[in-house]
Formats: sequence, structure tokens, C-alpha cells
Amino acid sequence: MGIKQIIAIASAKGGVGKSTICANLAVQFSKDYKVGILDADIYGPNQQIIFNVAKQKPNVKTINGKKVFMPIEVDNIVLNSMGFVIDSDKAAMWRGPMLSGAIKQLKNLTHWGNLDYLFVDMPPGTGDAYLTVASDIKPDFAILITTMSKLSVHDTMKSKVMFDKLKIPVLGLIDNMSYSICSDNNEQKNDFHSINLEQEIGCDLLGSIPRHKDLVDFDLSKKNILFEPIYNKLIKLL
Repeated sequence: MGIKQIIAIASAKGGVGKSTICANLAVQFSKDYKVGILDADIYGPNQQIIFNVAKQKPNVKTINGKKVFMPIEVDNIVLNSMGFVIDSDKAAMWRGPMLSGAIKQLKNLTHWGNLDYLFVDMPPGTGDAYLTVASDIKPDFAILITTMSKLSVHDTMKSKVMFDKLKIPVLGLIDNMSYSICSDNNEQKNDFHSINLEQEIGCDLLGSIPRHKDLVDFDLSKKNILFEPIYNKLIKLL
């Protein structure tokens, strides 16, 4: 009953594709499990855009005397996001206590039902949001997202240190957008100088995802084969 495992998808650096990877991992898992997404990126929630449900609103129901949000359901994935309930320009002006309170309420006031996995799309940074997630949402694991940009690697190291301090195990990291695949001949082109991410950040590499048109044209109806090796590794770890 309830949520069996909560997995935080995180990166201190914004713009590394964290939300896209979170959505694709959720789709991959949803073919075999019951999955939910909590979009806790309070400053820039995007999951409702990725899943093309931005114009929908979660219904509010009273269950056991308490009003709760009924998450939007898309195929076998249930979703709730601050993007449904507040204008993004208002959320962008929130300070720490309001930010933390909003994330806590979004999780606790959503009727998730029975889930095998709840993926939490974290906001960038390592501040109040991380502390709120650790103390109130209590994820079982975290997955870090980075590129091979020096700045991204530097900030991802901060995320690793933060999760270690919060005693949240990091399953590994995903290298995103570090190379491209030419659509004409399927040749690989490296976009950054190679960095030993496992050595620099201090956790296992789960896989690398290229810049690819299939990630731009998000297709909920099918698994993306780029994520299958990562999914297979994660299932063995969970």
C-alpha cells in the first residue's frame, strides 16, 4: 500500500536535461510498474509541458475529511506539479520557507494511491528544497544528472556531497548531452572534452544519453531505447 520507493532526480546545475530524463525514466518504469512524478522544481516546473497536459488541472476531492489533489493520470503515470496550481512568475519570487512549504504540501496533499515508484523532479541547487525533500518527502534514493561541462560537473559534485550529508544513497549518475548522433550517418560526435565522471563526482555512471531528436519529440506511447540500458541497471540496484 502507498508508495513503495521514492527516487529523487537531481542536479545542482540547471539546464542539464533533468526534467527530460525524469520523464523518460518514468515512462520506462511505467511499462512494468505503477509510477508517479512529483514535479518539485518549484521555480520552473516542466513535467506538465513534457506530458502535454499543461491546460489540465488536478481535481480536488475530500477523502477521510481532508481535501486532496487527484493527480493527472497519463497512461500508467500519475503526475502532480506546481505548474498546475500556481503561476510560474509567482513561484519564482518565493523565498526558502514558502518554497519548502509548497513542496511539502504538494507531496502530502496529493492522493497518489498505490505506487511502486515516485520520481521527484528536483529543483536545481542544493539549498532549502533538498532539506525539505530529505526531511519531509524522505526519498529512498537519488539519481544525479550532469553533462561533461566543467561547470556542470562542479555543481553535480555539490549535489553528491549534499545527498551524502543527508544520508540519501545515490544510485549513480547519468551523463546527458555530452555527444550527438548525426541523423545522416548515425556517427557519434563528442561535444565536450571527455571527463572521468565516476572519478570526479564519486559515484557510478549509469549511462550516457546523447543529444537526439527522439528526446525532443517526446513520445509517451513507447519506451525510448536510449534509456533501456539505464533502466536495466537501475532495476538491479532497486
